[in-house]
Amino acid sequence: MTTVLHTAASQEVVMDYLRAARKIHSQADLARLLAVDSRTVRRWEARESEPPSYIVPALKQLLLPLLPDDFAQANFSFIDLFAGIGGIRTAFEAIGGQCVFTSEWDSYAQKTYAANFTASHQIAGDITGVMASDIPSHDVLLAGFPCQPFSIAGVSKKNALGRKHGFEDETQGTLFFDVARIIKAKQPRAFLLENVKNLMSHDKGRTFDIIKRTLKEQLGYHLDWKVIDAAHFVPQHRERIMIVGFREPVGFNWAPLQLPEKGAIKLSTILHKTDGTEPSLWWDEDRFFNHHTKKVIDKFTLSDKLWAYLQNYAAKHRAKGNGFGFGLVTGEDISRTLSARYYKDGSEILIKQSRKNPRRLTPRECARLMGFPDTFRIPVSDTRAYRQFGNCVAVPVISEVARLMSQFIVAPQNQPDLLYLAAAE
Repeated sequence: MTTVLHTAASQEVVMDYLRAARKIHSQADLARLLAVDSRTVRRWEARESEPPSYIVPALKQLLLPLLPDDFAQANFSFIDLFAGIGGIRTAFEAIGGQCVFTSEWDSYAQKTYAANFTASHQIAGDITGVMASDIPSHDVLLAGFPCQPFSIAGVSKKNALGRKHGFEDETQGTLFFDVARIIKAKQPRAFLLENVKNLMSHDKGRTFDIIKRTLKEQLGYHLDWKVIDAAHFVPQHRERIMIVGFREPVGFNWAPLQLPEKGAIKLSTILHKTDGTEPSLWWDEDRFFNHHTKKVIDKFTLSDKLWAYLQNYAAKHRAKGNGFGFGLVTGEDISRTLSARYYKDGSEILIKQSRKNPRRLTPRECARLMGFPDTFRIPVSDTRAYRQFGNCVAVPVISEVARLMSQFIVAPQNQPDLLYLAAAE
């Protein structure tokens, strides 16, 4: 799995949770629950290797019966808007944040979210129907507001259908202004907004100019933004813009951003292992991978009919000089961007197989491709799961942005303490 970068402070948060969990679980049990080897837990405890920050949500779930309800308030609070399946939340919980409000309109995404995070509050639905006064005060606002109105694919589709896009889109395009009204009413210390790279160039830059003027001139926040390719952290090209805002001039900048070599992490790190080393996840059972045969379940291999269609489609467009076609890759490659349409034919990422048609990624592999740990539960159908991961953020990217923001949103006197360790004894 991908290594997530984190600060010393957040590393101690992980270790404190780990020590608390070990008071009630053996090394073997904890390894099973975290989907790692017992020796890995032993190395973490001996500080021979650093435990990744992404295990914090899973550890919280294990410790929930023993923890006081308000223990996490000692650090900082945040709200999770357009939450999807919780990719942004995962990163900010790992640096000690407490989520106090969640909004996500899709009921299937709500199901996945609820299966993976502590149920300290109900998930609100459509944010347009939520009054700002009903949202708790918070230190940080997080929002991966819908990108379809601004994405290249989204704009092309709406143009083909004769529909408006961007801010003229009557449903999704105006949702940025719901973010703005909440920022205006609640005045959080900071915010992080995530969207597609095309947001900057949409409508010849006018859309992004409206967003910047709204946040800077109308709301008075100090703004910084940067496009980051997830290929620095996961084996997938996925460029997304990160817009960071602070109420006060704290001196935030992107200079300390730590980006590993792009493309160094290959698809082999996320593909199911057929050599007997694939972890057995009891929550997946044999839904994606058959541990008896050591093979991916056959249903993910393309049928002869679909494979022939994709090859003919690609050949037709090559003849016209177009670049449309499928993306056939091996474990030594990195992939195209995983999209929400992946469930249709899997054409953007097809895995080569020996003497067989290529196959789609399994939903578990998609989760790994987005930087989720194997502890992440997938309680929905394959089709829904593909849509959810295709719409999600790459968690390690958000983790690195959270690392940069953490020194400005976590006051020294609010660094994590050991209150919850006492509760676990």
